[in-house]
Amino acid sequence: MHGIFVGEIQALEGAGGACFDFGDDEIPFALKLDMARQCWDESRHVELSCKLAAHMGSDIGEYGESTFLYAAAINPDPVLRLTGGNRALEGLAIDVFSSMKEFGESTDDPILTFCEDWMLADEVTHVKMGSDWLRRLTEKDPERRERALEFQRTVDKVFSLGGFRGDSEENPIQITRRFRELAGFSQEENDEIAEISRQAMEEARAMVEMANAARAS
Repeated sequence: MHGIFVGEIQALEGAGGACFDFGDDEIPFALKLDMARQCWDESRHVELSCKLAAHMGSDIGEYGESTFLYAAAINPDPVLRLTGGNRALEGLAIDVFSSMKEFGESTDDPILTFCEDWMLADEVTHVKMGSDWLRRLTEKDPERRERALEFQRTVDKVFSLGGFRGDSEENPIQITRRFRELAGFSQEENDEIAEISRQAMEEARAMVEMANAARAS
C-alpha cells in the first residue's frame, strides 16, 4: 500500500508534466486537457492511498521508496511519454488494482475492495487515453509509433519485476486482460506483455542461479 501511494504521487507528477512541458505545437490542447483530468484522478488516488495505508496499518514514510516509476513517466518525447506512462505504467496499475480488489474480496474487506474498484475504473480510462492519443499522434508516422511501442515494451519488462506480474499462477499480480482490452489493448498486445513477463521471470531465475553457483564455488 505504501508503494502504491508513492506511485500515485509519481503518476500525478508525470501527468502534470505533460500539461506543462510541451507547447501547443508539440501536442494538441485537447491532449493537455485529458492529462489535466488525469491529474485530478491521480490526486484523488493519493488521498485514497493515504487512507488505505492507515486502514491497513501503515504510516506514510514507514518504508523507503524509489523514483524509477517517475523516471519512466517523464520522457522528453510526448509520444513515448504516452506509451511509457499511460500504456505501460497505468497498464501495470490496472493489473495491480484488479489483483488488490480480488484480495479485498477474499479477505472480506469491503473498504479495500471498494477503493481498489474505484481506482481501477480510473486507470482503465487513463490507459484508454494513452491508446487513443498514440494512434492519433502517429497516424501518419508509423516509424514513430513503433519507436514508442518499443519504449513501452522496455518499460513493461522493467516493471514486470522479474515475474512479479504475469499470466501464470506463480505471478502474484495477474495481467488483467479484460480491463486491458477495454483500455485499447488487443489480444496480441496482451499476449506480448505476458511473454515479456515470462522472459523477465526466466532472466531473474537465471541470475539467481548464477549467484548461487558463484557462491558455491
